[in-house]
Amino acid sequence: MSEEQTAPVEAPKSGKMGIKTIGIVAAIMIAEGAGVYFLVSMTGAPRTSQASIAGEEQAEREKTQEILLVEDRFQNVDSGSIWLWDTTIYVQVRNKNADRVQEIMKRREAEIKEGVSLIFRRAADRHLRSDPGLETVTRQITAYVNEVFGTDKDELPLVERVIIPKCTGINAGG
Repeated sequence: MSEEQTAPVEAPKSGKMGIKTIGIVAAIMIAEGAGVYFLVSMTGAPRTSQASIAGEEQAEREKTQEILLVEDRFQNVDSGSIWLWDTTIYVQVRNKNADRVQEIMKRREAEIKEGVSLIFRRAADRHLRSDPGLETVTRQITAYVNEVFGTDKDELPLVERVIIPKCTGINAGG
């Protein structure tokens, strides 16, 4: 009987059980990753709303553009000698007012050119030659174009700003 009692009982191999456990855990992790991926892809990126598109259209109408007002040579004899001022003048207007400004410019082209010419003829020599930013002349032209073009329905001037990128003096008197 002692031989029967001493027979060793074989223990199950732990290697097979460890591989099965690792396989089950890996399968659960893959299933969880796939579930998260599908959940995120189903929610997707936020879509744009119609309100933002309407806001963009309004913002586009409020942007400004530059329109050529006058490009000419204007005479000034304030210093005693004849000076010609080769000048380019633009007006900056909102997009929503651009058509109206261009229509007024077409109708009153000669009047606008005459008004700007008078400003240059009456300008003091120091305002043209010694004022590096042409602030005085710009202010006078701004007042003139605001008088010519008027205001929009919101009572704001149609012309936002007058820009003089070129104003070169030429001494024509010798």
